[in-house]
Amino acid sequence: MKKRLLFTGGSGKAGRHTVPWLVSAGYEVHNVDLVPLDSPGVTNLNADITDAGQIYNVLTMHRDFPDLDQGKGVQAFDAVVHFAAIPRILIKPDNETFRINTMGTYNVIEAAAKLGVKKIIVASSETTYGVCFAEGHRDFHQFPLEEDYDVNPMDSYGLSKVLNEKTARAFAERFGIDIYALRIGNVIEPHEYEHFPEYFADTSIRKRIAWSYIDARDLGQIVHLCIEKSGLGFQVFNAANDTVSANTPSRELAAQYFPNVPFTREIGEYEGLLSNRKIREVLGFKEEHNWRRYVKV
Repeated sequence: MKKRLLFTGGSGKAGRHTVPWLVSAGYEVHNVDLVPLDSPGVTNLNADITDAGQIYNVLTMHRDFPDLDQGKGVQAFDAVVHFAAIPRILIKPDNETFRINTMGTYNVIEAAAKLGVKKIIVASSETTYGVCFAEGHRDFHQFPLEEDYDVNPMDSYGLSKVLNEKTARAFAERFGIDIYALRIGNVIEPHEYEHFPEYFADTSIRKRIAWSYIDARDLGQIVHLCIEKSGLGFQVFNAANDTVSANTPSRELAAQYFPNVPFTREIGEYEGLLSNRKIREVLGFKEEHNWRRYVKV
């Protein structure tokens, strides 16, 4: 029997590629968003994540009309993937960004945990490392950026993601379930590789995100690996591709823009400064969509 997934925010930039990937991997995906995702094999429900009552209903409703024919009541979800959020600062007032992102995540995790879901994946962000939306220039503490980093953002979006990780940890501890938080790098859709030559010509464009990126399709693989890997409790994983999104060696980039930031270990010539070592070693991630497949240099 196919695993049933509840996916919030599947119509967004990351979700609209991740959800079809999961469907192709054999999951039944129910997308919860304010707008539907028109994709084969996906059912949709319009719901507001900041309304706890709506989220409890989402998790205790039929997915579609054929479910009624079975006469067995509502089938439980095997996993919940929570991507729904205000995606950055400067879209809504700061307090609204913080409220929606933190309360929405709390509502989804609480409802899922209390209704017996044993696997929850939540979208965190590379902004937790504190430089992406910082005021003025700000150095990172160290390179590469790994999951034990002292995250310290100064903006409402990054702060909301740090709190969401703490919320996830609390519920994982209380209920003894798996909740994995993905610190997702800059999501790149297939058509966006056309912009990479611009990034190569002016490497300062992407310095605030440490030249990180995650191909939206590789993000689908990462979510799949998280769903299938059980027993880890609460975990944080950087979700990034193997290399920097630049045609300049990683240490040269760091020396030019962050000369005072120390390295804690040796890295490969173009290895990502937002390190995906943990997700490769623990979950077996193998990228399929390195930018060099799509960009001529």
